[in-house]
Amino acid sequence: MKQNILFQLLTMLLIVSCQSTPEIKFESVVTEEYRPVYHFTPEYGWMNDPNGLIYLDGEYHLFYQNYPDSTVWGPMHWGHAVSTDLVNWESLPIALYPDSLGYIFSGSAVLDTENSSGLGTADNPPMVAIFTYHDPELANTTSDIFQNQAIAFSKDKGRTWEKYSGNPVLPNPGIRDFRDPKVSQITNADGSKTWVMTLAVLDQINFYSSPDLKNWKLMSEFGKNAGAHGGVWECPDLLLFKTPSGEEKWVLLVSINPGGPQNGSATQYFIGNFENGKFTPDDTMIRWLDYGPDNYAGVTWSNLPTDQDRTLFIGWMSNWLYANVVPTKSWRSAMTVPRELSLFDVDGTLLVKSAPSVELEKLRSEKYEVDKGIAELPSEAVEITAKINANTFSITLSNELNENLIISKENGLVSIDRRNAGKSDFHRDFAAIHSAPMSWEANEVRVYLDASSIELFVNNGELVLTSILFPSSPWKTINFSENTQSIEIYNLKK
Repeated sequence: MKQNILFQLLTMLLIVSCQSTPEIKFESVVTEEYRPVYHFTPEYGWMNDPNGLIYLDGEYHLFYQNYPDSTVWGPMHWGHAVSTDLVNWESLPIALYPDSLGYIFSGSAVLDTENSSGLGTADNPPMVAIFTYHDPELANTTSDIFQNQAIAFSKDKGRTWEKYSGNPVLPNPGIRDFRDPKVSQITNADGSKTWVMTLAVLDQINFYSSPDLKNWKLMSEFGKNAGAHGGVWECPDLLLFKTPSGEEKWVLLVSINPGGPQNGSATQYFIGNFENGKFTPDDTMIRWLDYGPDNYAGVTWSNLPTDQDRTLFIGWMSNWLYANVVPTKSWRSAMTVPRELSLFDVDGTLLVKSAPSVELEKLRSEKYEVDKGIAELPSEAVEITAKINANTFSITLSNELNENLIISKENGLVSIDRRNAGKSDFHRDFAAIHSAPMSWEANEVRVYLDASSIELFVNNGELVLTSILFPSSPWKTINFSENTQSIEIYNLKK
């Protein structure tokens, strides 16, 4: 009798064990070679910078630099997509087309709640896009005035747009690189509100103010003797944060190309104060938002509900070194996963944390707990989490063709090694190790893997590396070093 009961208990334990740790069997979910499963991509054609990020009535709007007639850069339009959950995106018709004033370069969008522009009504305030006109004919001459700032407006939640008849609203004063307006509204000490434009001007930032989005006045300049200057500055963003101690600090994001820490494109940032229209940095330290080679021109959403209490960011997942020649066919480029930015402190130094947005957890389907150093992967789209109990670790992804991708920390450097990670002959600098200094402890890692990318978040985004890659066959096996534990693999499905 006792033996029978013991046998039944062992059988039940075995069944429970099998149920809690299902067998992993790889099943491809990719519909087109290298097409991401859960990252946003255009249905066809070329895409680069995210533009006009704005939230309105339950929808996250993503506009983006788009050339629908080719998979290489060309006459820029504003493509358009919306999402209710930051995971599933609906592509909409092109929002802004080039016209006689030029291509539609990067910019931003705001909700003019009080109808200060007069382009809507009090009952139906307009969504206003602020963008750069780029005149390609003038750009091929000795002229310096081929980029000017303009606006367009929508009164139907971004579905249709009308360009302002008085464009440009900010003519070029004679500077060749004069672009990428990021506009936000600031409440002054007396309760009045001012529109502030943060504009990339050659290799510095100019700040402008306006009462109505149509008339702009220069307030100040920043950056001639600050930050990295290996290339032109682009796609700025001015953001207000609270430090861990509760102090208010302003962060200025500035993308730069070339001149990033891995060659080519990258985004630096400055921490300081913004008072009376002037930005003053706390120090001269060069800080990078993402140490990988493939996160560029990222900006943040405007008009988020106050109950979200977060700063939400997305970037273009590529690099101008090779963006036009990567081996995709009907489309080129993807966006990063959306990320939540905040400030944290390392031994008295403030840095920006970039954590995956909480909505990404909706992608999780099957969960696999790994209690040994090697495991199979369920598909091309996975999330991997692991605790780290030492100052060094390594995680290796591989396929049956002996290609591999190595994530590691050693000698104070966190690295992604894509030298043997598949196709790379399209550019001589693609196959490389990309590293970031990390003087503090790495306690956990979170990896988002998709058909042609990897995003590594250390300590929930205290250090981030983003890298695109093109394996000849999907990654099917993952190997963990001994000092990783509590390993979990999630199969991701939309």
